[in-house]
Amino acid sequence: MPNLPALPAAELPADAVELGRIADAWGVKGWFKVVPHSNDPEALLGVRTWYLQPAQRGAKSFFQGTLELAIRQARVHSDAIVAWAHGVADRDAAEALRGARIFVPRSAFPAVGEDEYYWVDLIGLEVVNREGVALGRVRELLPAGPQTTLVLAHEHEGKTLERLIPFVSAFVDQVDVAGGRITVDWQPDF
Repeated sequence: MPNLPALPAAELPADAVELGRIADAWGVKGWFKVVPHSNDPEALLGVRTWYLQPAQRGAKSFFQGTLELAIRQARVHSDAIVAWAHGVADRDAAEALRGARIFVPRSAFPAVGEDEYYWVDLIGLEVVNREGVALGRVRELLPAGPQTTLVLAHEHEGKTLERLIPFVSAFVDQVDVAGGRITVDWQPDF
């Protein structure tokens, strides 16, 4: 059994957002590999305090509750992130964190530029077309090569269906995160 690093217990912030999970140890000096939930891991790279919770049900976990992880360094490596934290001194300590879910307070995310959005802010927004016809709510976003695609959930004849809309300026007229709405140039398919 790996040796659990001495990390402080913490309260999960009220605005915490799950951004990834620790996949495995990386190297022998305490670095670990992180699989981010988004193709753009800016929030993970820009925040120096992460909160860990045990792996999802059914997965083996070496700790309970919430732990605070002070990040020393984090960088993109291939299709993942590698990170090194205070208190994680060697490979055994990094292995003890395998499967841990990583949370970051939304209030700590780096500011985004004009016409830039964090995916987590788009989830749940209502999508309507120029005529005001409701097309659904954003359930998730999919990376699709050079563009991202909105996956909407909508009701039709008592069934919940999906609708896909490219999240590009040719189809997206306005994103109003505060108002909870995205306006698009898109017609319902039925």
